[in-house]
Amino acid sequence: MFTSTMPKVGLGLWKIANKDCAQTVYDAIAAGYRHLDSACDYGNEKEVGQGIAKALKDGLCTREELWVTSKLWNTYHAPEHVKPALEKSLEDLGLDYLDLYLIHFPIAQTFIPFAERYPPGWLFNTDDESPTMSLAAVSLQQTWQAMEKLVDEKRVKEIGVCNYNSALIHDLMSYSRIKPSVLQIESHPYNTQQRLISMCKNYNIDVVAFSPLGALSYLELGMAGENETVLEQHVVQAAAKRLRKTPAQVVLRWNIQRGCTIIPKSSKLARLKENIALFDFELSEQEMAAISALNQNRRFNDPGDFCLSAFNTLHPIYD
Repeated sequence: MFTSTMPKVGLGLWKIANKDCAQTVYDAIAAGYRHLDSACDYGNEKEVGQGIAKALKDGLCTREELWVTSKLWNTYHAPEHVKPALEKSLEDLGLDYLDLYLIHFPIAQTFIPFAERYPPGWLFNTDDESPTMSLAAVSLQQTWQAMEKLVDEKRVKEIGVCNYNSALIHDLMSYSRIKPSVLQIESHPYNTQQRLISMCKNYNIDVVAFSPLGALSYLELGMAGENETVLEQHVVQAAAKRLRKTPAQVVLRWNIQRGCTIIPKSSKLARLKENIALFDFELSEQEMAAISALNQNRRFNDPGDFCLSAFNTLHPIYD
């Protein structure tokens, strides 16, 4: 499977400003990153493509050395929209193929044409006084079968899913002709999701952890409190002191050692270098256990919360 070449640390591109994105991608590749995690919904794939193009032109790497992921947005779940959505991402990224294409959420929404609004976002009727989400009657099985055709046509090497729970994974494994190679989920010491990760291992599905530093990605969005940073926890601080590493490196290393791939986000060069320097030290078994014991099942990125508060629509996907 191609996932054997997926680098264990990638650059997450969510919330990287358009004006900074091309340079950030270039700087990351120059710093040694070979894994880029993008998505239609992030609204910066053109700039990601510009950064990739400059890096390739300057000889920093070859296309074959890069692992580029993108994601199918909710409004494109109908089978007839899956391939055009991929082609739009490929056009913006300036690429002929993706290494990995993921279903972004197990949520099917009403189609919005590219010419009308792109990326379409979560809301359907944006001109209304109180806009809401609009759901579509499309099964996840229909969407997956359209994803499989992208592999058949060699437009993507691997396919997978994001934000699926265990029941959806079991169901997907029962009907898929091409099995998912990756599950991408929110996972950090406050939301370890160990049972789901162990289940994926049994299915030979690689797990990519987004928001691996927890609350830091959500403070500016008002989705986390200042007191929710895991970096201040005593066990993290103690391990950092013992190893002469930063608390962030300790938390990122924890996810690596438990077998996950991670996609931390930063647009600062020093932090980019710090986030990838994770392979010259190791946490002890006791440190791993103590960090795992911080689990609170605290999910910062939960549609059951933000869809209601931001989009006037109750739409939980986790119990």
